Amino acid sequence: MKYFVIGERELVLAFGLVGVQGTVAVTRDEALAAFNRVTGRGGTFSAPTDEERPKVLILTENVIVMIEQEVLDWQKKGGYPLIVEIPGIQGHLKGRKSLTDSIREAIGVQV
Repeated sequence: MKYFVIGERELVLAFGLVGVQGTVAVTRDEALAAFNRVTGRGGTFSAPTDEERPKVLILTENVIVMIEQEVLDWQKKGGYPLIVEIPGIQGHLKGRKSLTDSIREAIGVQV
């Protein structure tokens, strides 16, 4: 399965050490350009084929905040790549729920 990561430099480098390609994104424009390139949305570049497109796109919370509406639109379509949100290098952003917190809230069971 092919993965791709968009986030801070340190995380992209760390994922690169285990063979996951990625792009550093510090600004909204960088994050949006990388997201569009990986998903094949818009732009003047050629859309990746199904074999080239990663099946899992890993985005840091900082990137998600920068391009939240585009990510939500993509998730509503239900296509590949699936989007996984991870904390940034500084940890969880204040005020954002972790996956475990969301599960606790949804099912009322502590995991």
